[in-house]
Amino acid sequence: MSGCTSTTSDTAPPSTTAQAGEQITVYKSPFCLCCNDWITHLESNAFAVTSENGLDTASVKQQWKVPPPMQGCHTGVWNNQYVFEGHVPARLIRKFLANPPKDSIGLAVPGMPQGSPGMYRGKNFEPYVVYAIQSNGEYRFYEKVTAPEAS
Repeated sequence: MSGCTSTTSDTAPPSTTAQAGEQITVYKSPFCLCCNDWITHLESNAFAVTSENGLDTASVKQQWKVPPPMQGCHTGVWNNQYVFEGHVPARLIRKFLANPPKDSIGLAVPGMPQGSPGMYRGKNFEPYVVYAIQSNGEYRFYEKVTAPEAS
């Protein structure tokens, strides 16, 4: 997957309902519509989102030690502390932040599953798995999503 290191920036205004500390920076291609839909999902779930557009997001994924099998089309970084790779539901980001698993650096939804936020279009939902990324470069099962997420 490609990543983002551009100095070009699209900054969405912070949600008025976002709580302090709910800031996610999303590194994405400027041409990706599903990334924008995922950002909308985060914003509608009270996250303040800033996006950094670029054509080389691989360096961001490498910097955050996202294992190649876990890579998605965009990378979200929460308060420069945790990484959320791909179409991770806002609900699971909140669950992770409330109680981060030991030695985990974030969550990942590899690829672009049909049922995930930003990819789901209201029909033909496909269940998918969210993984916890470990600080040692490994990953493990976190949760299986079996129904569409509310916006």
